Formats: sequence, structure tokens, C-alpha cells
Amino acid sequence: MAEAMQVAPAPHSQPTTWAGRFFDSDVWASFKRSKLTMAAAFLTFVFMAAAVLAGVVSSQDPFDPAQLDLMNSRLPPIWDAEGLMPFILGTDEQGRDIFSAILYGLRISLAVGILGVAFSATLGITLGLVAGYVGGTVDAIIMRIADVQLTFPAILIALLVDGVVKSVLGGQLDEMTTLSVLVFSIGLSFWVQYARTVRGSVMVEKNKDYIAAARLIGLPAPVIMFRHVLPNVLGPVLVIATINLALAIITEATLSFLGTGMPETMPSLGTLIRIGNNYLFSGEWWIVAFPGIALALLVLAINLLGDWLRDALNPKLR
Repeated sequence: MAEAMQVAPAPHSQPTTWAGRFFDSDVWASFKRSKLTMAAAFLTFVFMAAAVLAGVVSSQDPFDPAQLDLMNSRLPPIWDAEGLMPFILGTDEQGRDIFSAILYGLRISLAVGILGVAFSATLGITLGLVAGYVGGTVDAIIMRIADVQLTFPAILIALLVDGVVKSVLGGQLDEMTTLSVLVFSIGLSFWVQYARTVRGSVMVEKNKDYIAAARLIGLPAPVIMFRHVLPNVLGPVLVIATINLALAIITEATLSFLGTGMPETMPSLGTLIRIGNNYLFSGEWWIVAFPGIALALLVLAINLLGDWLRDALNPKLR
């Protein structure tokens, strides 16, 4: 009798922490299956780590004039016969180490991109929630403003906002004020995508039973929007934010290349490319080539992550 009895297997325990749920999810499984995505994530991590540790990894502070020597200006990379240590990738016209300048430029470009995306996402999500939940005239006004902005390229909006703000504040701005103006102009250029996406999701979610129950117990509209509706519409927002991070970095680089972004005393990758472009035809190709390669690799890695995240969060592709 005892031999015939079978011991029931223990039920599979579900992970209780958010980290456990993530590593047990389809998104993590999709990530592990894609070698290209893993390489893009590794490259993005390397760039971000290099930006954070720029003060430790770099051989000099390119923002400190006391560490620059004009006698070391326009040196070629170390593998050239005229190259010198520790200037691995050569120097620019001010004697700045290109490798160190790229690390510090990554810090500026990533900071502007991340802060710009955070600002545009906050603005777009808020307006999208209000437009979708309230509806009526408020929805019509917000969406018509969004439609008008969509008729202009993002770089043109950023140039317009940047020029207006700088004319109001004065032409001579310090580095931190210039960075804040860039974040503000880039943020105002990309809020429309968030607003339209969130509005469409909210219009679907607000007709569901849990929203009706929240209204019946007397919860105010802001609590319902941000505590109950917002968590259910964050999937598409994460995809947009990832892709817009690459676009924000390109926009900042474009503005800096055109001379309306970060100054030469606090160069981003776009500023370094603009400086190097002046010496391209005189033979100092490394001044523009290495910052341009770094910018291209960073944007490519982030775009690949955005494409993977879009597919991983799409229920039709699971």
C-alpha cells in the first residue's frame, strides 16, 4: 500500500521579487536568445561606464587649461611614427588628448540625452494622460498643438527653442546654463510621441472595470491617472524612450556641430566633431574620425536595444 502511494511533486514557486520576475520573464528569455542585442547592451554599458569613470580612465582633464600643452597639439595616434604616449588616439589643436576628450564628451552627450528624454517623457506622459482621461476640449487643444509640432522636424524645433531661450537669457551663457538650454530644447522636440501614444492607451484603459471601480470609491482623477492608468501604459513608453535617447544624442551632436550647442571649453561629441572638421582636409583626420566613430557606435547600440525592446514587448511577436 505504501509502495503504491506517490508523493505529489512540490508546486513550482513563483518568484516574489521584481528581479526574480524579470529573470523569469519572456523579455529576459528574448534578450538571451539575441546575440546582437547582448552585444549592443554590452557596448552601451561600456560607453556609460567610460563616461562615469572618465576622471579615472582618462590621462588628462581636457576641460582644465592647466593640463594642456600647445606643444602637444595635433599629434597623430600612438601607432604613427610621430605619436607620443599617453596620447593613444592623438591630440587636437589645443593639445587635448582625443581619447580623454571622447570620454568626457560621452559624459556630456549622455547627460544631455538622458535628461532630455526624461524631460520630454515627463511632459508627454502628463499631457497624454490628461488628454486621454479628460477628453473634450482639453484633448482637442493638446492634440492640435501636437499635430502642429509634428509638421516641423525635431532639429528645427530644437534650433528654434535654443535660439529663443538664448536670446532671452543673453548670448553669453556659462556651460551649465547652456547644458540646461539644450536639455529644454531637446525635451520640447520629442514630447509629442509620448503624448500621442499614452493618450491612445489611456482611452482604452479608462473604459475598463478597474477604472470604474476606482471612480466609485471616490478616488480623484490625478490618483487614478498616475497610480492606476499609468503603470498599464508604460510598455510602449519604454520603447519610445530608448529610441528617443539615440535621437536626443544625435540632436545634441547636431546642435553642437552647428555651433549652437556645448562650447569648446566643455565639448560634447558633437563639439569635438565640429572642431575636428576644421582640420580634416589638412591631414589631421584623427581629430574628427574617433569622436565620430564613438558617436556612431553609441547611437547604433542604443538603437539596437530599442528595436529589441519593441519586439520583446510586442505581444503579437511572442
